[in-house]
Amino acid sequence: MLRSIVGAIVQKHTTAQCIVPTVRMSQYGPHFIEPVVSKQKIDALQESEDLSKLSHVPIKAALNNQNCSVFYDPLVSQFTNYVMKQGNKQLARELVEKGFENIKRLQLERYHLAESEEEKAKIELNPRTLLRQAVENCRPLLQLTPIKRGGVRYQVPVPVTEKRSYFLSMKWLLEAVREKERTVHFPEKMAWEILDAAANQGKVVKRKHELHRQCEANRAYAHYRWS
Repeated sequence: MLRSIVGAIVQKHTTAQCIVPTVRMSQYGPHFIEPVVSKQKIDALQESEDLSKLSHVPIKAALNNQNCSVFYDPLVSQFTNYVMKQGNKQLARELVEKGFENIKRLQLERYHLAESEEEKAKIELNPRTLLRQAVENCRPLLQLTPIKRGGVRYQVPVPVTEKRSYFLSMKWLLEAVREKERTVHFPEKMAWEILDAAANQGKVVKRKHELHRQCEANRAYAHYRWS
């Protein structure tokens, strides 16, 4: 009996020693700041003279996919990661680049078919700008969360954080792309969906409006969010 009690105490003490706080899981302490890799942000810090304040502050190392090149776009990099399956990032990059080529080709056709200079000025030719417009047009502001009160589960509208809104927007875009017929290649389907969403049309924009209508219909349950 005594031996079993001593063994339990030793096992509990060993288990307590093995628990590592979450702060120690990172090689950087809490006083380290995130690196600034954007060329525009670095120029803004130099103009405001805030860059000298960071000379003695420890900074985390930048990720291997982050750089200060003018061709680096964090939104495109994040979209490529969502396209990727089973860790095949090279294939995901090729699909996204081919999709951008299709967008460029379609926009150039519209540009050359335009009759007046005003119509040509309204046509955007940069695929990365069109992707950003599409993601912004598909971002939801509210979402429904089930909350149980008095044995009944209500669908309560709650605001969406900025990070999750970007995630839902790109997730819905890719779901709409993959729901199309399999006889069409992925880059072509991606180009169609991005162009429709950039023009504030298409299946993804309708899905966002439908979600907002459901949140508007359930606004009477909004007070359950704080109760």
